[in-house]
Amino acid sequence: MSKVVYIQMKKRIQAPKGRMIHLGEVAHLLAQGDEEKLKRLPVARFQPGNSSVMMVEWMDVVRVLRQIGPEWDFRQIGPPHTIVEQSSPLNRSRALLVFPVWLLLFVGSGLAIMNFHADVSMLEVHQRIHYLLTGVESERPLLLQIPYSLGIGLGMLIFFNHVWKRKLNEEPTPLELEVFLYQENIDQYFVDHEKAKRAGSHDSSG
Repeated sequence: MSKVVYIQMKKRIQAPKGRMIHLGEVAHLLAQGDEEKLKRLPVARFQPGNSSVMMVEWMDVVRVLRQIGPEWDFRQIGPPHTIVEQSSPLNRSRALLVFPVWLLLFVGSGLAIMNFHADVSMLEVHQRIHYLLTGVESERPLLLQIPYSLGIGLGMLIFFNHVWKRKLNEEPTPLELEVFLYQENIDQYFVDHEKAKRAGSHDSSG
């Protein structure tokens, strides 16, 4: 009776360039007493000429497993491939760019808010509302401007669902969603591109 091995490919992993990537890194395994041995099997390696991202397909895994257990029954669960991204140590020069980028974003967002208020004549609106509420004309209606300014900051915190490293609730932030969708599109493009490249190489060799 053949052994049944269930294999679930991981979606994305990181690995350093030049090191052998083992099966346990790219897939979850479920087997009877052979899991540790299967996890140590080499399946891929970043080559010097390769890009920083490569793809390990289900068939690549099966091809390796067939060499040690041709009588085993391999069953796939989940995605048919794993994207392997080259990991690189944190560059100190890149870390030093955090402050200039933060400063640029801070100044840019502040200018955007001020330009928006100038376009919609927010000062005149506050002056008019202050007069309607109090019957007193004021060139600087701080009674409205101070709560309004605090409300903008509070509204941004609630919208982005983040206070420093802590989240207000478990829902993903809009920025996290955008980054997730961007990464999904990048992964799908790479998968389609890699499959087309492999299909072209098979056609040329045939």
